[in-house]
Order: sequence, then structure tokens, then C-alpha cells
Amino acid sequence: MTSIDDVRRLPVPPRPPRPRALFAGWGIAAVVVTAHVIAWNTTEMSLGALAEGRRGMVDFIGEAFPPALEWDVLRPSLDGALVTLWIGLLGTTLSVPFSLALALLAARGTAPSTWVYQAARSLLSFLRAVPDVVFALVFVTAVGLGPFPGVLALLCHNVGVMGKLWAEALEDADPGPTQVLRSAGASRIQIAAHALLPAVTPQLAGLLLYRLDVNVRSSLVLGLVGAGGIGFLINQSIKLFQFDEMLTHILVVLVLIVAVDRVSAAVRRRLT
Repeated sequence: MTSIDDVRRLPVPPRPPRPRALFAGWGIAAVVVTAHVIAWNTTEMSLGALAEGRRGMVDFIGEAFPPALEWDVLRPSLDGALVTLWIGLLGTTLSVPFSLALALLAARGTAPSTWVYQAARSLLSFLRAVPDVVFALVFVTAVGLGPFPGVLALLCHNVGVMGKLWAEALEDADPGPTQVLRSAGASRIQIAAHALLPAVTPQLAGLLLYRLDVNVRSSLVLGLVGAGGIGFLINQSIKLFQFDEMLTHILVVLVLIVAVDRVSAAVRRRLT
């Protein structure tokens, strides 16, 4: 005979899904499928065109191999890679004070007022919304070709990205120390200096290293619009149909990106 305890241990059958939940799920699936169909047609995706153009891709790759490894090609490539690295480094580090100031103004716990909070958030959104390539084009027209406009472009865009990331890190910090200092009568600056920033410093440093990795890659693209670095050499090689030299520059970029990624990852592991 089945006891009450045995009945309690019997598995409870799952509840059948509600009609409203099923309808919502099918509706969301239909919207997603429709959006992908519209995107496919709008972007003129065509696997047939890709198959027809395979001969051109094969010819392009055939002209690029083997890469030109002569010293008169490799030396400018290495110099350009170093310039690209310096652009990414300066564009990241010079943005730190501006990013930190805007992050403090864009975090709810440290913003002095609501309108300052909204203004800081709006400025960060604007700096993030404008691509770094657009900033580079603007600064190239102002100061001319070279690495300098690339640094300025990365600085402006990175302030928007880092300010947003750091503001969210400040808002997600443990509120305990902040409440203790606030109850003791500490000012906002004292709370930020002695409670918030020490608590989130490893996270802020990790985000900064991640942005350094991203900015080194972005500085390569900026070189394509005249902002110096190895990207400029790649663009020049393509225009002159010197695809073997282009491949050499790309291989140097690959080594540079892997090295920066390994170093930043090792430092992030030490911080955490």
C-alpha cells in the first residue's frame, strides 16, 4: 500500500505550456525569421555570386603568395607595425583621465546631480556612436596625414567606450563601503577615492588592457585612411597591386596582434 511519503516522492509532471506563452514564443520566432529574411535581401546576399567569383579570389591569393620577405620590404613593415603599436598605446593611455572623469560623472553613485549624469551619459554615447575612422578623417583634415590624427581618433572614441564601461563598473561595486563613508559624512570625492576606486581598480585595469588590444587592431584600420602605421603600407601595396608585399605586411600584423593579445591576457590574469 502506498504511503503518504511515497506519494510525495513521486515526480510531479511538468505543467503544460500556457497558450499565451506559446503564442509569444511563436511570435518572437516569426519576427526573428522575418528580420533575417529582410536583412538577407537588403544586403544582397548571394551564394551563387560568391561561387562565380571564386576564380578572382584564387587569382588574388595566387598573386599574394609567396610573400615578399626581402629586407627592403620587411624593414618598413616592422617600422609600420611599431608605429601602429604606439598609436594604439597612446590612444589608450591618454584617454584614461578623461574616461575616469566622465565615468565618475556618469555613475549614479558619484554624479553630483541628475542633469550632470544625463549630460555625461549623452557625451559618452556620442563619442561611442562616432566611429574611430570618422574621427580619423576629421583629424586628418585638421593636422594632416600621419600617426598623430590616429592617436586623436582613438583617444576620442576610446573615451566614449571606456567611460561607459568604467561607469557601469562603478555602479556595480559593493555598496557597503560607500554607505559607511556616506553615513560618516564623507564627500562624493572622498567616497570615490577611498571606497569605489580601490574596490574596482582590478576590473578597471582589466577593461583598460582589453581596450588596448582592441585599439591596436583599430589603429591598423585607421592607417587605411591616412593615419599612419602599417595600415597605410597595406593600403599602398593594394593600390600598387603589390600583393606579395601586402601579404608580408599582413603577416607582420598577425604577429603583432598575437603578441599584444598574449601580453594583455597575461597581465589580466595577474590582476584577477
